[in-house]
Amino acid sequence: MQDIGIGLIGGGYMGKAHAVAMAAVGAVFDTALRPRLEMICASSDASAEGYRAAFGFARATADWRVLVADPKVQAVVIASPQETHRAIAEAAFALGKPVFCEKPLGASYEDSLAMVAAAKASGCVNMVGFNYIRTPASRFARDLVARGEIGEITWFRGEHTEDFDADASKPATWRNFGAANGTMGDLAPHMINAALALIGPIARLSADITTVHTNRPGTQGRAVNDDIGQFICRFDNGAMGHLSFSRIAMGRKMGYAYEITGTKGAIRFDQEDQNALWLYRAEDPPALRGFRKILMGPEHPDYLPFCQGPGHGTGYQDQIIIEARDFLRAIETNTSLWPSFHDGMEVNRIIAAAHSSARAGAWVDL
Repeated sequence: MQDIGIGLIGGGYMGKAHAVAMAAVGAVFDTALRPRLEMICASSDASAEGYRAAFGFARATADWRVLVADPKVQAVVIASPQETHRAIAEAAFALGKPVFCEKPLGASYEDSLAMVAAAKASGCVNMVGFNYIRTPASRFARDLVARGEIGEITWFRGEHTEDFDADASKPATWRNFGAANGTMGDLAPHMINAALALIGPIARLSADITTVHTNRPGTQGRAVNDDIGQFICRFDNGAMGHLSFSRIAMGRKMGYAYEITGTKGAIRFDQEDQNALWLYRAEDPPALRGFRKILMGPEHPDYLPFCQGPGHGTGYQDQIIIEARDFLRAIETNTSLWPSFHDGMEVNRIIAAAHSSARAGAWVDL
């Protein structure tokens, strides 16, 4: 058993999730590499020190350059704002350090291209944080599709809808400015990643993107980014699809949901009920046909390390722990595992194509 010094940049929502994951992953998965919480970076000395004390890191800094350059930091986890991703990753790769980067991969498609190039040039392990696809239910859905259990895939419908910005009187925050922070930059990457993982590459798409609440308090004349987006698409394998995204979908708290239709059956999943997968089999006797609810249990992917009881369930934090396990395995074997920076770049390429389609009002080939 060997330890590895982890440097975490960002201590907010995702920073805390990654700190907890790195502290727990060794016990949950008995990993060969055991994370050592070496240093955390935040936007000020005071906040960095507060996160250090709360999360159990050895040291703290307000300068990400100090963290990246520190010899005791052997791997870097980026959980800071999108516009910082590229510079941090490039600096870490230049020093030969593995990098885990939260989605999206940079603030633009151009950023992600540069980050992929830096990763390739360095030969370092790299991974992107698409956590929702790692639930036991979605892992099982991928297995069912790959085994042909529902036949040839003909249709995919996916959404990522929430309502945290549904109130038009809510004052504007950082989330309301800049393309990378809009619905297409923030929510869409997760479901696009799911579509690519479950169905495969997208060949062409036609998109529509809009801002509904354009005059929030506190905008001070600045342009507000997108609230809703959607596109129809054709996958390389011939399947058709519809993906939709919204941060103003009243009543939806974690509306990461999809339906996959094949020639022999169908699959449905909703993240708000993340420990269940719904399966329809056309081969069942007519009197028994209908969607069957399958509760996750020890027989399903990555469930048993967390719980021995079927139906007891896993949660949001467990997805991040699974990510940490995969990142450590990648470092141990010196082989980047899915989803790599290249996979994150492909998601950004589709988002860029969607924006181009929406501006032109036309189909775009990828």
